[in-house]
Amino acid sequence: MAPHTSPRHGSATVSLVLGGARSGKSRFAEDLLAAYAGRRIYLATAEPGDEEMRARIVEHRQRRGQGWRTVEAPLDIPSVIAAAGEDAVLLDCLTLWLANLMADGRDITEASSALGEALAHVRAPVVLVSNEVGLGIVPDNPLARAFRDHAGRLNQTMATLADRVFFLAAGLPMTLKDRACMKEGAA
Repeated sequence: MAPHTSPRHGSATVSLVLGGARSGKSRFAEDLLAAYAGRRIYLATAEPGDEEMRARIVEHRQRRGQGWRTVEAPLDIPSVIAAAGEDAVLLDCLTLWLANLMADGRDITEASSALGEALAHVRAPVVLVSNEVGLGIVPDNPLARAFRDHAGRLNQTMATLADRVFFLAAGLPMTLKDRACMKEGAA
């Protein structure tokens, strides 16, 4: 999958927050939108398939508190982003979305392109959360390797589109890309 290269036409900032499990990605992403004066959408891709996932969903909702409208969209996130208008969007998370797409037999390249197109026109901030799954050992089965490869390509594509990219480790953010700083440095 080649990175989506068409220019973004929207005026709002798109941020990508990467990291491993329990690295603080979601909390950091929420903080990025905490000061947004408009309405905020929490775009959830997780499905409560077992007790552990139900508990995680409850934990996330309690931590976010009031001021968020939750939209559950395990498969069709591009249409939610396209319809958000002036509402800020926190999408948590891209890798769960990817797993849902794979389980449903969807075309990953087509879905990624649709997401890129939706992001190209956003009018309010969008924060994407994704797991970095390529730092560990090579998975021992074809499905897990395919997932890891798709996730790596999806993260690369979203990083290309994003104005800002952060990597979290042990709750500490590292800025990998900040288009605003890049422009200031070029002046």
